Amino acid sequence: MARGRSGTGKGLGALRDTGSETLQLVIDYVKQETLDPLRGLGRYIVFGVTGAVALSIGLVILSVAFLRFLQGETGSTFSGHWSWAPYLICAVVVVLVALVAVKAVSRGQGPAAGAPEKETP
Repeated sequence: MARGRSGTGKGLGALRDTGSETLQLVIDYVKQETLDPLRGLGRYIVFGVTGAVALSIGLVILSVAFLRFLQGETGSTFSGHWSWAPYLICAVVVVLVALVAVKAVSRGQGPAAGAPEKETP
């Protein structure tokens, strides 16, 4: 009794099935580990950029309002040779707000941010 390539489930057909299942498993794994996180990251980036633009526009509007307040409500304090002072004051306030924002963002970075250090025995 001679046996050929056609067997009882073993052989080339089973190898093809296993190979195609492995290929499909690899494709599903790559999709799960790359595409799904990228979709979530895209949503995170869109909300982050939208928030940054809104906060930037708000800071510009508030700084112009503060400048106009200094120019209009301080009477003759900033007149004549001191007419540049409201601009400097406003610029310093804007820079301080930006520094506070940068410090708040950088404080949240890193693996040990806010976590107490573990003591080694």
